[in-house]
Amino acid sequence: MARPQLEIADIFRDHGAAWRDANRGHVSLDQMKVMSAIERCRTSALGGHVAACENNACGHIHIAYNSCRNRHCPKCQGRAARDWLEAREAELLPVGYFHVVFTLPAPIADLALQNKRVMYDILFKASAETTLTIAADPKHLGAKIGITAVLHTWGSVMTHHPHVHMIVPGGGISPDDTRWISCRPNFFLPVRVLSRLFRRLFLEMLVKAHNDDRLNFYGAHTRLADRATFDAFLSPTRKSEWVVYAKEPFAGPEAVLAYLSRYTHRIAISNRRLVHADENQVAFRYKDYRAGYRERWKTMKLATNEFIRRFMRHVLPKGFHRIRHYGLLANGSRAANIERTRKLLQVPAPAQIDADDEATAKSDEAQILNWPCPSCGGRMIIIEAFAPGMEPKHRTATEPIDSS
Repeated sequence: MARPQLEIADIFRDHGAAWRDANRGHVSLDQMKVMSAIERCRTSALGGHVAACENNACGHIHIAYNSCRNRHCPKCQGRAARDWLEAREAELLPVGYFHVVFTLPAPIADLALQNKRVMYDILFKASAETTLTIAADPKHLGAKIGITAVLHTWGSVMTHHPHVHMIVPGGGISPDDTRWISCRPNFFLPVRVLSRLFRRLFLEMLVKAHNDDRLNFYGAHTRLADRATFDAFLSPTRKSEWVVYAKEPFAGPEAVLAYLSRYTHRIAISNRRLVHADENQVAFRYKDYRAGYRERWKTMKLATNEFIRRFMRHVLPKGFHRIRHYGLLANGSRAANIERTRKLLQVPAPAQIDADDEATAKSDEAQILNWPCPSCGGRMIIIEAFAPGMEPKHRTATEPIDSS
């Protein structure tokens, strides 16, 4: 697979050091590690391997450098998404799926920048509890449901816009575990009811975090450390409408997987959206949702230091999980709940792959690249692995391949 002509890594390698110097004291260790990983990704700094065509008469050779595997790296998310999706595919149910989005209002989102771990966690918990509670209410669905939730923290131009995308099966198991209760056609749960409960639960959790001294306030927000001032700050948000959006149901399980493949491992901006970069500015494509459908894609130019600043705002705290499962899909009981659901729906479980056979297959695949020789179409076999900081013994004039 050919690499884009311009990558985030190029911008970081050319301008990252100057940006770090200019922002010394304001760049976190997590951000430093992300920049370093992206700069080194698929370079000799991480080592790699050499693959040769199995056809001796061809003799084609490719050098591939190792990936950094950092979850913020644009080049590493394709493989991570595919691996994750393989595990999710066996869990899909033959029912309709809905897409629900919970968004924080701007004043609350500003606070989240200074309290990412605490407030993103509250966003997950409040949105999940809201959905599970309303779904369990007999006045609505009256069932136990499952949720896959994904955190995004950006808008199209990398501004801070924290929101949670939820993928929810269109129905759930009855409280007595005896039957499957389906949603009404093309309708999941009332958005206004979801919005009001989400607002209440989030603010309750946020106030508790303040009472427990788990929030930090800097700059213009320093005054909010005072409880009375904090309550006054939150007062307008208690009356405003919080955005909860329920989209049209997906057109079958395949559409669910296609959506998940785009959203679960997405980062603030992909390499393919980059247009141009120099020492002064970066140009990139973005989608303007307020414009007409044919005019949505536009180009924005940002000063290089501002582009890097926006990208780095979306670095998540170390160990923070941005994909979470709730209800029937919670990690501890997911397999048993899916099995029970399949029985209630009277559908067979997917065929199981023998663990030993799968391990053997993966071992074999590790020695054979999953794309053919570009010269003759033969298999490409790994013939050498070289350590980080070392150069391969086999040489080629061919550009390194992109192993994503």
